Amino acid sequence: MSKPIRTMVLALLVCGPINSGSAQDISGDDTRSLDGQVQEIKSDVLNIASELSNLEERLLYPSGTQISVFVSMLENDQFRLDAVKIELNGVLATHHIYSFNELEALQKGGVQRIYTGNIPSGDHQLGVTMIGKLKNGTDFNASDSFVVAKGVKPKALGITLSRPQSGNSGIQVGDW
Repeated sequence: MSKPIRTMVLALLVCGPINSGSAQDISGDDTRSLDGQVQEIKSDVLNIASELSNLEERLLYPSGTQISVFVSMLENDQFRLDAVKIELNGVLATHHIYSFNELEALQKGGVQRIYTGNIPSGDHQLGVTMIGKLKNGTDFNASDSFVVAKGVKPKALGITLSRPQSGNSGIQVGDW
């Protein structure tokens, strides 16, 4: 948005219309013109907000240190996921307790971005814990740990959760 338009908008907001006549003196063309300007200003504000959001993400999570972790479930795997906990290098990164709607979305093939953060290049320990209930009503708590290699590019990890079975935690981690 150009500086003159911003100044005009601020003047209108602070002082009101510059015209000292009544509102009836404004013709239909002037009203349409003003509506068009307001819509243009709204569009400019939305574009600026979008650009600021992208800039904020680039500043908070520079590409050289960024890691994003996504969670999904195997489709048609009948268990209820109650919570997931993610640790990086032994420190809690995030945890999430699932609502019914979130669980339903995951069961239908949805993906959740559960964590975005910064880590330096090199190998890191990723710990994943899931808590839930099996179809027969038995509670379970499954944990597993993985070594994650972070390079100079942004890292995207996918965690796929499934029903734990004997000898298998039901947690799989891979690059996305």
